[in-house]
Amino acid sequence: MTCVPTFQRAADLRHACRTGAFRRETAGQAPGALQANLMLLPREHAFDFLLFCQRNPKPCPLIEVVCDGGLEPRCAPGANLATDAPGYRVYRDGECVDERDDVASLWRSDMVSFLIGCSFSFDGALQAAGVALRHIELGRNVSMYRTNVACTPAGIFHGEMVVSMRPIKSRDVARAVELSARLPIAHGAPVHIGHPAALGVQDLGRPDYGDSVPVLDDEVPVFWACGVTPQWVAQCSRLPWCITHAPGRMFVTDLPG
Repeated sequence: MTCVPTFQRAADLRHACRTGAFRRETAGQAPGALQANLMLLPREHAFDFLLFCQRNPKPCPLIEVVCDGGLEPRCAPGANLATDAPGYRVYRDGECVDERDDVASLWRSDMVSFLIGCSFSFDGALQAAGVALRHIELGRNVSMYRTNVACTPAGIFHGEMVVSMRPIKSRDVARAVELSARLPIAHGAPVHIGHPAALGVQDLGRPDYGDSVPVLDDEVPVFWACGVTPQWVAQCSRLPWCITHAPGRMFVTDLPG
């Protein structure tokens, strides 16, 4: 089994991403730091996407917007948005056409970068409270699914919400809801508990993104809104061009999560 290093400081994790030393999912990394999904797109579509985020705060809670091709967000001084996530995806006309370790060569002066909260940010609080998270215990990415829950459209942007799923022991569900609700910038409380078919999810063993994490007999599937939603929305909207993080491989900020 490969030993995966755990970084305690967000800055150290970002440096490892920049140098190519870390190319894995960021769940469990930099405990206490707010993790962010990325949506990077040309200025011509930025206002519509900003409006989309405002209309859909559960899947798209905004942390920061960086305009005019800026690379260093206020939430992570010294960082570089083009290199400091462990993986990126490039979309053209709604299709994922490339996965890259960095996107420095694709950066544009009219780039607008959206940093969106991630549910990985409250994983540490759940674990500290004794709530078991088996995707971390198993060294896997969280399971993510497209749903039948329509987002509120804005301009060209439309599509359905994506959710992340964590199997939670029945006795711990109320605690997980309480703790995650305290962090609305990281999607807040779950959007659904149990009965995945109510979300249009037919097979928990076949996630649309991430890894399969089986639900044991004493567990309940708990679903949170997910920041991969913009990637699915980019596909549904056939967005001409954008860059995102690779699912599960977040940009980690210096903000407390």
